[in-house]
Amino acid sequence: MIKQYWTKQRIWLLIFLVVVGIGALLFTSHNEQFYQQPIAKVISEKTVSKQRVKDQFDNVDHQYNQQLQVKLMNGKYRGQELTVQNTYSDSQPMDQRYRPGNEVFLTQLRKRGGKLTANVNGYKRDTVIVFLLWLVVLMLLLLMGRSGMFAFLSVVINALLFIIAIEIDLKQNGQHIMLLFSVLAIIFTFISLLLVLGFSKRMLATFAATVIGTFVALGVSMLVFMWTHERGVYYESMEYVTQVPRPLFLAETLLGSLGAVMDESSDIIATLFELKQLNPAVTRKQLFISGRNVGKSIMGPLINVLFLIFMVDTFTGSLLYIKNGNSWGYTYAMNMSLGTIQSLISGIGIVLSVPLVSLFGALLLGKKVQR
Repeated sequence: MIKQYWTKQRIWLLIFLVVVGIGALLFTSHNEQFYQQPIAKVISEKTVSKQRVKDQFDNVDHQYNQQLQVKLMNGKYRGQELTVQNTYSDSQPMDQRYRPGNEVFLTQLRKRGGKLTANVNGYKRDTVIVFLLWLVVLMLLLLMGRSGMFAFLSVVINALLFIIAIEIDLKQNGQHIMLLFSVLAIIFTFISLLLVLGFSKRMLATFAATVIGTFVALGVSMLVFMWTHERGVYYESMEYVTQVPRPLFLAETLLGSLGAVMDESSDIIATLFELKQLNPAVTRKQLFISGRNVGKSIMGPLINVLFLIFMVDTFTGSLLYIKNGNSWGYTYAMNMSLGTIQSLISGIGIVLSVPLVSLFGALLLGKKVQR
């Protein structure tokens, strides 16, 4: 079994990926000259002071003043050493501690009285990012082969399309955000399924069920919003919003639920295709019932996963609200309610997709009952 898996092609692919990975890591570890922003390496660090901090809600933290000896890695002052100051705390909400060997970005680098001064502005993380990206590609290609390559390609294409959509939205200042991201959601779905499944009945059934299920769920939620006049929906709790928050929230919900619905639809269709291959004479009714049963079994876990994803995004903020004397009700309303609404809308899409994808799969694959 192992001998059959490790063919010559896979061995050469592994060698190629390892060489590429080592080369990429070596490059990112020595690419400081390609950055315009000053980069320095921490040579030594020393904590010069420590103080206990307490707020009005009796939250206790400790703040440290750190003195770093760093060596510049690029720019006209390359090779020179300087001392910079850094402040961090035990909780490290907006700060961080630096250790010898870390590479950091510097700001406000200047020479005063023959002495260099600067401020620390975060880690240089490109080596870690490149390593994680290489690890993902390695696992996809080795474990999934051609399918993994197309899956990774679909992610890259969708990421580029998402960046283009954001640029268009910024130029339009959010005037047509729902139209823009609705079209983007359809394109996302089509490209992802086309690359992973190929142009086939399986792809068409999954595409139709995903798009219809997602947009019907969003339509149902908008009807509920209209009937309830959006009471209890606090758009003002959205962070860093510079556009009208309501359409931005709906676009975010649309893209968030799209992936879950597509995942469920793909699982059901894959099962129906396996049934068709095992029993070519299977009828449409049998396929529909089988698809519905598969949907019932994966629907609950999928909804729970979505709920946990939406909730974990608000976990740290909720703790901060509660620690600062806010009630559970206010904390939920201002920090968790939008995540709950998103998970409910996604749940509606997941539930609706079960009969839809079962129906499309049955119509495309099953045989009519001869009367």
